[in-house]
Amino acid sequence: MHIPAYAHDTIRAAALPSMPTSRQVAGLDCCLCGKPFGEELAPIPLGPRPTSGLFGCRPCLTRLVTRARRARDAALAHHAERAQAESAAWKPVRERHLARLDSVRQAAEAVAALARGGDTEALRVAWLLVSLESAYSWVPDAPEPPASVDRADSEMKDEAFRLDLAMITAREAVAERLAYHLLNEAQPEEPETCEEFECPEGCSGRHDSTHIDCGPDAVFDDLTKHGITVEQPEPEPLSPRLAAIWGKTEAEEKHSPLPDIEEQAPVVLAHFGIDADDTDVLVSAAAVGLVADAWREGPLDVIHAADDGPNDGEIFAQSVDLYRRARAALLAAQDDGPEVLLAFVAVASDVDLPWAGGSRFTLRAVSESAAEFVQHVDDRVWFTAELMREQGWRAGLLHRAASAAFKAPTHFGMPGWPSAVASAMERLALLDRSSAPKALADIAAVEASLLKAPDQLGADALTWIAHQALLG
Repeated sequence: MHIPAYAHDTIRAAALPSMPTSRQVAGLDCCLCGKPFGEELAPIPLGPRPTSGLFGCRPCLTRLVTRARRARDAALAHHAERAQAESAAWKPVRERHLARLDSVRQAAEAVAALARGGDTEALRVAWLLVSLESAYSWVPDAPEPPASVDRADSEMKDEAFRLDLAMITAREAVAERLAYHLLNEAQPEEPETCEEFECPEGCSGRHDSTHIDCGPDAVFDDLTKHGITVEQPEPEPLSPRLAAIWGKTEAEEKHSPLPDIEEQAPVVLAHFGIDADDTDVLVSAAAVGLVADAWREGPLDVIHAADDGPNDGEIFAQSVDLYRRARAALLAAQDDGPEVLLAFVAVASDVDLPWAGGSRFTLRAVSESAAEFVQHVDDRVWFTAELMREQGWRAGLLHRAASAAFKAPTHFGMPGWPSAVASAMERLALLDRSSAPKALADIAAVEASLLKAPDQLGADALTWIAHQALLG
């Protein structure tokens, strides 16, 4: 006789109200009704083993299974009613919270737009930020759903994330507006300085971030006047000729269409041994540059340094995977337009996507805020898309390929990668690999994987390689 799982507790409670008798333990009497077993009443074992323990008769067990089934069905109906009631009560709470997030986000976007425009006076912009920050502070914590409701509510998380991004954008816009307003108000109008800033004819002498560039080192000198010393970064190892070509600030880059890109980029690429006329090589280098500029540098350094951040191997494996995606997106952009680059953005900035190389790391799990990282990826890819719209697909490739030549000349996907791998294999052969991951046991297989798909070696193996500085 089959006894369903839901009836086990009911039978156990009925079978053990008191100490079983010796006849019940011996399988001579039913442990439920006490009747002796015989030809008309066969014993059915209840465990713990088929030949020992307690035994019950079919009529008793049938009755108890029926009782258990009715109790289960009643409980299920009760739970369903309770879940329905909890869901009905939870829905307006959830909708109110989402509406609050959405309204404050819209307010943040409106404040950012007013701060960027010139029609709203600076003092009013400052008060708008104060009132916006108050509204943001009053946004309650996300309500906890009842146990019967699915707790993995991605919409609430996404809306909260969008609000955080909108607040960052609003704060940046207001800060920029107020900084340059204060500078302009603190000094008299000096139209003669417009020659230095190359302002358009008729400028009043008032300037903003599109005009003023203090250079990369002025901030360090300014901080020393306040008793703060910050070690300055080493200058980029560029020749004067290349520095003159590419020495533009990020602010200039965002506001300049790079009109000389078609002339100067091929010269820069040739200097690094990259043939700009070879479309396949150019696309690969541009993909490396897009990953380096939009994903690898900047906020990811802070995330990498965090205690719960990704290790070197995880970053390397993910950069290889993103290189392939960037290359596919850049190729598709030739026919389908720069909008397809959003496919790369979607993956590169996905905070819930586990990274390549068998890693379980996700950006959402790290303690450092990922909001700045996501905005950074979006901004850099947006610039490439804008450059393609204004000057064509090739101009966007040239710009990012030149960046790759500076920042990652021997990265996977670059012409210098095979040489870097060959050198690494020579050094790997001389190392003691007894404690290395198993994936590094066969040097020939390692070399083949590095040349074709380094991420397939796994994040652990790439971390070991990175710690040995085999690839520079």
